Amino acid sequence: MKKVTIKDIAREAGVSPSTVSRVINKSAPVRKELEEKVLEVIRKMGYTPNLVARSLRKGYTDTVGFIVPDITNPFFSLIIKGAEDFFKKKKISLVVCSSNHDVKEEEKLIEMLVSKKMDGLLLVGAGSSNRVLNSILNKVKVVFVDRVYEGYDAPYVVSDNYNGMKKLVWYLVKTGHRSFAFLNGEEGTYSATERLRGFVDALKEAGIKDYVVFFGQFTYESGFSLVKKLGKIPDAVVCGNDLMAYGAIDALEEMGYEVPKNVSVTGFDDLPFSKHYKPSLTTVRQPFHAMGYESAKILHWMISGKNKKNKKIVLETELIIRESTKGGSEYETSGNS
Repeated sequence: MKKVTIKDIAREAGVSPSTVSRVINKSAPVRKELEEKVLEVIRKMGYTPNLVARSLRKGYTDTVGFIVPDITNPFFSLIIKGAEDFFKKKKISLVVCSSNHDVKEEEKLIEMLVSKKMDGLLLVGAGSSNRVLNSILNKVKVVFVDRVYEGYDAPYVVSDNYNGMKKLVWYLVKTGHRSFAFLNGEEGTYSATERLRGFVDALKEAGIKDYVVFFGQFTYESGFSLVKKLGKIPDAVVCGNDLMAYGAIDALEEMGYEVPKNVSVTGFDDLPFSKHYKPSLTTVRQPFHAMGYESAKILHWMISGKNKKNKKIVLETELIIRESTKGGSEYETSGNS
């Protein structure tokens, strides 16, 4: 079957091809009755535009890439949802890829998306560096999400990991906890580094030296396995994120410990499931939807020709106290949920 063209539409509608083009691309005003006539012919003839040709004419593709370390982690899914909600309003398509916490895989994905002529890229990095970033920053617009890469001239949107963790640790100290284990995510990533810094600084300020730190991944499995490596069970197991906390709680209960009766456990993120976990999880709430939405907004500004390279956004976090920590009833906070 012959493919329907703009000329076919124009002939059937009794208008010029340029009028049909204006209706399809919304590039210039067309009288309402004329526009409705052209759209009716388009529907009747089953015309579909050649998106590749149109993108070549326009100079951009209306497509953006988003790389995250783990698509199965609800935290990243919720960030993606925030970005998607913004881009839908702009009729921009979002291509999502997962690096599976592998920097080399991430580098391949970046090169692939750039080769596809994406208009821009949102990136949640899997590590502390990336060898291809310098070479692509002059080819495509990039916004870092939930990560900060030192030495790269690109904007970022993150949450206040440092102060969020400090608030959490101070809550634990003030409710009588004196020994700690920190089960953290990937060593060297921005979020893991900032949370560790907040953890250590809070304990230093409190004069507490009884703590250990383990690095793993921001996964349930890592939280479960790292608990098994503890030489002794402390008063509190502080986890790098909620998924790790779920794993830690299950491992502790398998080992015969009750949470929070024998040991308190905390997370970081406040995933939707955390308030339904047994016990419900004390954690730090991150504004994941806003993180995705704001990063998408910045990227769209950049694609539109506005210089937003110096845009650095740090979103506030909130302490959420629930049942996985002992002593919470004596501690006042506006973050209770």
